[in-house]
Amino acid sequence: MRNHSARRRTVDDARRRFLRGAGVALALPLLESLQRPALGKESSAAMPGRMLLISNNLGVLPQHFFPKESGAKYQLSPYLSELKELTSDFTVFSGLSHPACEGGHSTENCFLTGAKHPTSSGFRNTVSLDQYAAEHLGRQTRFATLNLGVNIDKANRSLSWTRDGVLLPAEDSPARLFQKMFIQGDSAQIKRRLEHLKRRGSILDAVSESTQRLNRELGPEDRSRLDQYFTSIRELEQRLVTAGEWEQSPKPKIVAELPEDILDRGLLFDKLEQMLAMAVLALQSDSTRIVTLMVDAFATPVFQLSEQEKSLTSYHPLSHHGMRAHHLAQLEKADRRQMQLLKRVLEKLQTVQGNTGRLLDSTMVLYGSNMGDANTHDNTNLPILLAGGGFQHGQHLAFNREANAPLCNLYLSMLQRMGVETDRFGSSSSTLTGLKG
Repeated sequence: MRNHSARRRTVDDARRRFLRGAGVALALPLLESLQRPALGKESSAAMPGRMLLISNNLGVLPQHFFPKESGAKYQLSPYLSELKELTSDFTVFSGLSHPACEGGHSTENCFLTGAKHPTSSGFRNTVSLDQYAAEHLGRQTRFATLNLGVNIDKANRSLSWTRDGVLLPAEDSPARLFQKMFIQGDSAQIKRRLEHLKRRGSILDAVSESTQRLNRELGPEDRSRLDQYFTSIRELEQRLVTAGEWEQSPKPKIVAELPEDILDRGLLFDKLEQMLAMAVLALQSDSTRIVTLMVDAFATPVFQLSEQEKSLTSYHPLSHHGMRAHHLAQLEKADRRQMQLLKRVLEKLQTVQGNTGRLLDSTMVLYGSNMGDANTHDNTNLPILLAGGGFQHGQHLAFNREANAPLCNLYLSMLQRMGVETDRFGSSSSTLTGLKG
């Protein structure tokens, strides 16, 4: 028994292995060499499941999102055409919603819970999908979950809720998250490391000796994966530094701590790109296996659609387009930007290889909204897309658009795919019909 326990600890230590040095603790990506059990015996276990859950609380224009045909031979809608190279890796759904979850914008906190009647007196939210999964799976990674937000009203909105219906505040600072994930040590070490980043340094410098030792243990494929992972870190560092410089350029006398966040809430898509990069890096490094990300469009002011164009109004009044041509044209541009960023995330997860294949094959990426049509405050027929996770994709699963199927049926399918042994979540009646693993 003692030998078995020691072996178990050896395997667990290898799977949680970090590169350390000068106040940095850098989680390793998925490497074949570190997934093998002790005594040289190969592991037959599949790669652990992961979830990235993304929501925009004002949704998208439904007429451009939903395909007209159902099944595997459907024609891509205008928005889904942005993902045309990835059609075999995602499923789009129509006719899904949360039963008795009505009230327009009040439903935004219920997207991952399915709690009923959020506008009723004495309403209390229920546990969210991410927290339910974390409860049942236990602590397997450095962070059980990461709850992220962009332009989020932290006091009032979150995708993540405890079993007692308590809001878990979202982290809206990529720089703070970067520090939490990679920079450890006492205050003096952290200060030195941040000063080093200001001078165009890299946290990778601090772990160079550990990296050299590790490289001697790895085969060619694992070395390539490690190099790919380090490239992602360098790119993210540079993006954070550049964002900080851009923000400070009109105020040259102010010395900002770097890496720096984008403070301009109008740069919505730049901020979203940063946070999505952080989410992918967290999954790639196995720092966590569950990430939520709320795009708080409701709290977004006039925002940049491109370098040449700003929105006519803040996001919320823009969403109440009233069929005005200029509003519709700008909303379509905003929606397409989100589809393009989603495409980059899926392509990155395709590229990263784990011990059993692409990281996308073990990562369920959910994109959707609590709002079916923001113009009319409709909370039915929600725009939902699921990519990856080992499901058989490449289809439009169309349910009754008048009498919707419970969205929690999809959540139950995802939980079971994640390895959670349960036959019920929220308002689910069964797993989702037509979704095959």
